Amino acid sequence: MISQKTKYGLKALGYLAALYGKGPVLIAEIAQKKKIPIKFLETILLQLKQNQILDSKKGKGGGYFLMSSPKKTSLAAVYRIIEGPIAMLPCVSLNFYQRCKDCNEKHCGLNKILIQTRDANLKILEKKTIYDLIDE
Repeated sequence: MISQKTKYGLKALGYLAALYGKGPVLIAEIAQKKKIPIKFLETILLQLKQNQILDSKKGKGGGYFLMSSPKKTSLAAVYRIIEGPIAMLPCVSLNFYQRCKDCNEKHCGLNKILIQTRDANLKILEKKTIYDLIDE
């Protein structure tokens, strides 16, 4: 299950993707249209800006916008920024690996199943982009 923070972040990115190339979008507009608490959204958008997914413009006509085409940024990249590891356990994570203290990975059935789960999720999240989040 994804966190509320990730869900809101993905909804906001979908909204920005739909408006790509039309200029910056105010946080208040995104919050209202996507029904996201504005203070929570500010934190999420700042995190995405710090990780070069978004940029912003201050002053009149300011707001947030995607730094590159929504077709160029994978959902896997965004997910890792907001949520962290895609894997369900640290012992199967590709980017956030940590050895489990209580088992031997070479003989662990859970490890083997969760590697398959991770790979299936990655296959989808790496293929899909922010563009795919645009509401129909």
